[in-house]
Amino acid sequence: MSERPRRAGAASSAAGAEARRLAIEAVRRIDEEGAYANLLLASLLRDCTLDGRDKGLVTELVYGATRMRRAVDWLVDRFLVSPPPPALRAALRVGAYQLAFTRVPAHAAVAATVEATTKRNRGVVNAILRKVSTSLPVTWPSEGVRLSYPDWMIDQLTNDLGAHDALAMLEIMNTAPDVTEREDGYVQDPASQWVVELVGARAGERVLDLCAAPGGKATALAAKGASVVAADSRLSRARLVTANASRLGYDDLVVLATDGTEPGLRSRCFDRVLVDAPCSGLGVLRRRADARWRIAPGDIATLAATQRALLEAAVDLVRPGGVLVYSVCTVTREETIDLAEGFSAGRAGLEPLPIEDPRWSPLGTGGRLLPHQHGTDAMCAFRWRVAVP
Repeated sequence: MSERPRRAGAASSAAGAEARRLAIEAVRRIDEEGAYANLLLASLLRDCTLDGRDKGLVTELVYGATRMRRAVDWLVDRFLVSPPPPALRAALRVGAYQLAFTRVPAHAAVAATVEATTKRNRGVVNAILRKVSTSLPVTWPSEGVRLSYPDWMIDQLTNDLGAHDALAMLEIMNTAPDVTEREDGYVQDPASQWVVELVGARAGERVLDLCAAPGGKATALAAKGASVVAADSRLSRARLVTANASRLGYDDLVVLATDGTEPGLRSRCFDRVLVDAPCSGLGVLRRRADARWRIAPGDIATLAATQRALLEAAVDLVRPGGVLVYSVCTVTREETIDLAEGFSAGRAGLEPLPIEDPRWSPLGTGGRLLPHQHGTDAMCAFRWRVAVP
């Protein structure tokens, strides 16, 4: 006997449950296995049969439940007597996120999440989510829980930016970023494009991007007509630069896999050098849902040491009269103004070049962008000219 066709409503219900099943799997693996949200989600969506709308729902649930992990855990933990195992925790996070932070009707969120859950967990998920639903709205116990950030991160930004800017930045980083596309089709945040403008590359100049992957700034520099060398310490990341340069038609861009602290390049051979250094990434947390849970307070000092080593290597590569630019997508003092001033203090033959672009707020001799000011990523940058003997 042939199977009777399902009604449209039944098909929609099945798709909704499947979307939530995928979301629960992703949230569990991000937490239990340390999987990166963007890479895991891309893989799961590539292999599934959901339509575009339901794939969008999966993306929203995975990124949202991961980003707001601390908040949704607090919502459900009030009704639990013991810590749940990973699969149950993931289902509760996906369900509670829908209830507290989306417009999905409560009955639909609960029903579809319960259906997507393993049979052994359905009773608990149903009971807890119904309790969460009837408890909303809530009075949050702290800003850290409401905004879903580690306490140390809130304290760090408050100390480095002041309470007003820290809160505004934390709020906006819980929203989805805008998508900005360059003329050549590359998707790149305006803050990164403005860093390229600070480099000031001209046609025919030799320019080095010392920490180039995935290649956004390097290809933008090549678009200025400069002769660009793009370096990155890992071969896999250097290959990303090559792939992006090839896709955009910048076939003359030279890519190297080399340690930026010991690049092995000839001294004083570049007109301009950009050090877009690895950093804590506190300025791009809205693009990286899981990043706030991966960063530890001690990482900042380690990163600052690497940033200083990169600058020490880079300055030797700039010709007399050339320009060195340092940028990071974070705002901690230790990685920005303290590092820049410490690097240049007492160094003969290095002249700070103030950033006069009004979009950048002054930060010592450099500049800073905050997300709530222009809707961009947060970014800090500093420039110096190497004196002619």
